[in-house]
Amino acid sequence: METKIKKKLEESVSSKKRFRNIKFGGLPLILFAVLLFSSQSTFAHCDSYDGPVIKDAIKALKTNDVNPVLKWISKVQENEITILFHKTYNLRNGDKEVYEIVEKHFFETMVRLHRETEGEPYTGLKPAGSTKQIIQMTDEAIKVGNVDGFLLKLNKHIEKIVREKYDKVLQLSKVKDHSIKEGREYVEAYVNYTHTIEAMHDILEHGIEHGKGHAEHKE
Repeated sequence: METKIKKKLEESVSSKKRFRNIKFGGLPLILFAVLLFSSQSTFAHCDSYDGPVIKDAIKALKTNDVNPVLKWISKVQENEITILFHKTYNLRNGDKEVYEIVEKHFFETMVRLHRETEGEPYTGLKPAGSTKQIIQMTDEAIKVGNVDGFLLKLNKHIEKIVREKYDKVLQLSKVKDHSIKEGREYVEAYVNYTHTIEAMHDILEHGIEHGKGHAEHKE
């Protein structure tokens, strides 16, 4: 049994080495990293003031054109946002404090409805700079139109994480039968490691299921 486990670990590490050679497969790697190194709330980066949703909302209000924000919501939500957009825009030249309140309400509504399309709850607006670095890097790669630099950093990070998990399992495998406590520590590390590899494999093979909400978002 122990020989089989060691063989499985070695096969997993061998599989991991292939990730460094992936080029066009960068997109699945990006999705994997977001899922592996962050919680589900990572996908809420659209709720920050420097996120893409509010950036488009600011652009829409500056140009009096609601269209830039409609892509972030579903068709059934368009009427609510369009009405609120025009109400907000019409107050731009009025009382500054009143406008700031209405503008924030517009941003909150935009983010809340967008989160609904993702099947996720709205948890409030986040300050600029609160988005996790890995998501900022993915956005920057899109902005500059080049993913190579990001993939280089990402692949190194993935290798570091996998090696740390592997090394921990390998060390604990040497003492797993010394006591129940050490055995449980080994099992916990082993499960964490193998589930990480399995998640990586499944996402690279099949992609991430976005759910019904995301399907509506694409309409």
